[in-house]
This record gives sequence, C-alpha cells and structure tokens, in this order.
Amino acid sequence: MIVCKSPAEIEHMREASMVVADVLAELAALVAPGVSTLDLDVEAERLVRAAGAEPAFKGYRGYPCTLCASRNEEVIHGIPSKRPLAEGDIISLDMGVKKNGFFADSAVTVPVGSVTEDAARLLRVTQEALEKGIEQVRLGGRVSDIGHAIQRHVETNGFSVVREFVGHGIGASLHEDPQIANYGEPGRGPRLAEGMTLAIEPMVNVGRPAVKMLADGWTAVTRDGSLSAHFEHTVVVTKEGREILTLHPADERARQLLGAAVRN
Repeated sequence: MIVCKSPAEIEHMREASMVVADVLAELAALVAPGVSTLDLDVEAERLVRAAGAEPAFKGYRGYPCTLCASRNEEVIHGIPSKRPLAEGDIISLDMGVKKNGFFADSAVTVPVGSVTEDAARLLRVTQEALEKGIEQVRLGGRVSDIGHAIQRHVETNGFSVVREFVGHGIGASLHEDPQIANYGEPGRGPRLAEGMTLAIEPMVNVGRPAVKMLADGWTAVTRDGSLSAHFEHTVVVTKEGREILTLHPADERARQLLGAAVRN
C-alpha cells in the first residue's frame, strides 16, 4: 500500500533528510587515501546521534553498521572495515536515519584522491541518471517513468543498470511501496500523487549489469569485477512537481569538484 504523507509528516521527513544530507557531506569531505571505511562509519554514527537522530541501517535485518560503504566493484551494502581507502578508489556512501518517527535515505559515490577518466565519467553519468529520474517526478506521472529515464541515460552513455536492487517508497518505514526499478518501459505502475515520498537510487556498472553476493551475506559486487556507482535522494511529490528532501547546498560544488579530480 502506498502512503501519501501529510504536510506535518513531510516536515518530519525534511528534518531527517537534512541530517542525512549534512552527515554525508561531512563524510565525503573526509574521504582520502589512508582513511578506513570503519573510520567513516564511526564518525557517521557520532554525527547522526549528535543531531538527535538514530541510524536507520544499524540493526536493520542484522546489518552491523550505520553506513553502507561500497568501494570499486562493490555495488551496494558494503560493510565498513579497517581496510584503508587507496588513491584511485571510488567509494559509495549510503546512509539513512530515523528522526521524529520518520526516515530519510541518501547515497553518494565519491573519488578517493585522483581517479581515472573512466571512473570519473561513471560517477558523473550515475549522478546525471539520478537527476533524470527525479525530473520525471510529477503529479500524474507513472512510477516506471522514473526508471525508464534512468535506464535511457545510463545505456546511452555505454554503462549498465543493476536489476537486482531498486529504489523504494520511504516514510514511517525505511522501505515502503512502491518499488522503483531503475529500468523498464514508461507509462506503467502507480500514478504519482501529492505526498508520495520516494527513495530513488540508480546503481550503475561500467560492465555488465549482473551482480553476485559475497560470503558476508550483505555485500553485492559486479559479477565481472567492473566498477559500480550509486547515487540516491529522498524525494516528495508536490503540486509543483517534486522536492528533493536530501539535497545539500554543496551538491553542485561537489559535482564540479568531481570534474577536477581526474587522473591523466
């Protein structure tokens, strides 16, 4: 069942979303060669709790950490560890919080130092694909319009979209209806209505779309070992179209910095 949120409930989600956006921005600024993803996880939990929120992922179905940290060929749900990041890595930081009874969820993939031109292009195209999907959020649109726009942009640029994992509704629960695939034909699925809140999250591979699970039961990696990127925002359908609840003021600056972080 799809639940449309009241203005008061959306305000609670807006508060939770700002915690996510602020924490992810701080974590992204800490990413550097030699920093471990466990260091980032510890800082994430400290910042979330200092903001009066609770980590949404920690303890969810047994997940052990506040942050999902997925590097290079890891697609999603990477468990933070003591292994240090290395120059040229890319790292996806995915995090959710609960505040005042409501959830927010967002993800960003960032370069570690200087990265290859191919890696930088993957990050750019995946972020653009998220933006293309969000542009389809409007009253009367269809859920599948979002995934169609994402798939078209990704495949036009020579990359592939992961099929096994999808976006989702979000609100009083971390995962709600509807599911939001990042592929498919337009004009299908539920119509978008005012107050619907969606976590839109393309996962994009350099190589083929197939993934496999590691022995930890959480980490999904590309089957062919190619790089993968993941971007996500929590979005609400409004009368005017949409509001990106987890949008941080520094997002545009971060996109510009990515373009400068290319290793020749």
